[in-house]
Amino acid sequence: MQELADADSRFIEVDGITVHYKQYGRGEPNFILLHGTLATTYTWREVVEPLAQIGTVIAYDRPAFGLSSRPMPGEWSGKSPYGHEAQVDMLIALMDALGIERAVLIGNSLGGGIAALAAQRDPGRVAGLVLAAPVQSSHGVPRLLALLFSTPQMRRLGPLYLRKNVLDFGMKVYGDSWHDPSRIDPGDMDEYGKIFQMEDWDRGLWELIVAARPFESLARYETIAVPTLVITGDDDQVLGTEENARLADRILGAQLVVIPECGHVPQEECPDAFVQVITQFVVGFDRWTFSDVGGQGTYAYPDSG
Repeated sequence: MQELADADSRFIEVDGITVHYKQYGRGEPNFILLHGTLATTYTWREVVEPLAQIGTVIAYDRPAFGLSSRPMPGEWSGKSPYGHEAQVDMLIALMDALGIERAVLIGNSLGGGIAALAAQRDPGRVAGLVLAAPVQSSHGVPRLLALLFSTPQMRRLGPLYLRKNVLDFGMKVYGDSWHDPSRIDPGDMDEYGKIFQMEDWDRGLWELIVAARPFESLARYETIAVPTLVITGDDDQVLGTEENARLADRILGAQLVVIPECGHVPQEECPDAFVQVITQFVVGFDRWTFSDVGGQGTYAYPDSG
């Protein structure tokens, strides 16, 4: 783990997991960045410094990815730390460990889904929500299949299958994530390849698959009541631009920005536009009002006038 770390890498213990993160800037607002599946903190490389000009930026590796540790069955009690809800628990615990009371959550793909779940469950901790092509449905295995995957036999065979196939699959998905894959730097592919040098990367990824549930059984986007920005490229071939756009209609007062000539990872392919719309979004926060009644924080969406 340490030998693969960068000069600006940091590590912290959160809920029994050694979490790899990076921190930039200072002051408020606080931004916490959540990457998608098979990605790492590296996905934010083009936007962390610009965002750090207006606040504090935290990017971390979610469970099963990057340089964060991968607990194995028997090393935790209760629910799996790889499940969607447990990842929300870890996000809030990470905020506590870093002394962050409230933050703007910026999530891409499944990271956006985890950020949305956090906003649903604990709106008082979420100053704003930026959903960049977020997962809305699927992205999980049915419960009966998950039980099969969790058997001792499949916990041996599953990682072997991933070791043989996931690299090619991941590289294909990454290429599909760009509007113009010819612009992908080969060096970026090498950086993402570091994930496959981590001990137990395959077993950790299998545990993530075992723990995942169909996302629509958890996500209630209509209940989100924090300032929300939905960002999509106009050529998202992974989740679909139209589906991303429809999500904005499901969230009260959500803003929608469609970035032209951009795919599923706008923070990588269109970083200047990505930072610009987030900066404009944050400036508008003063139009929202926040109240904490009975210990349950809620936001009021401003009138259109």
